[in-house]
Amino acid sequence: MRIFRSLYDWALRWSQHRNAPIYLAIMSFIESIFWPIPVDVMLAPMALTRPKKAWFFALLATVFSVAGAVIGYYLGRYFYDVLQPIIQAVGYEHRMQTVETWFADWGIWVIFIAGFSPIPYKVFTISAGLLQMLFWPFILASIVGRGMRFFLVAALMRWGGKRMEEKLRDYIDILGWIIVAAAVIAFLLLR
Repeated sequence: MRIFRSLYDWALRWSQHRNAPIYLAIMSFIESIFWPIPVDVMLAPMALTRPKKAWFFALLATVFSVAGAVIGYYLGRYFYDVLQPIIQAVGYEHRMQTVETWFADWGIWVIFIAGFSPIPYKVFTISAGLLQMLFWPFILASIVGRGMRFFLVAALMRWGGKRMEEKLRDYIDILGWIIVAAAVIAFLLLR
């Protein structure tokens, strides 16, 4: 099945749209609160098709992702009672408990790791507020973690150029299915 190749081609077309930076900013913002699709899906093709703007796109994604993280933090801190039924309905309650344990064990490093890794960042932003993590260390860890991730993606796309695009297109279906399998395995392990 070549599902991921057609999605990749679709993302490349959208990355060239004149409003693509606005879409990237919006996606980065809401991904830190509730959006399930990672920012990299939009950032990578944008950096690939416009390599001279790759650093700008990475900065844009970082700034708006951290701004969304602030909203997630305050939702967790002041509105968790309102969010709790939604969290239970989507089956994230167990994940929240796992994250609470990670916060107790690792502290601020959890935010940095979640910001850099493909772990759903929104769970950590809301949990940081719920657990009343200090705000400024939360922001600093978010900036560093998200910034490192987005600038790494931009750098790989910029430096890889057309060759990277061709290789990525050739292997996108295999990579896509590997990511789906990893997500299923992670879900089963965290359950």
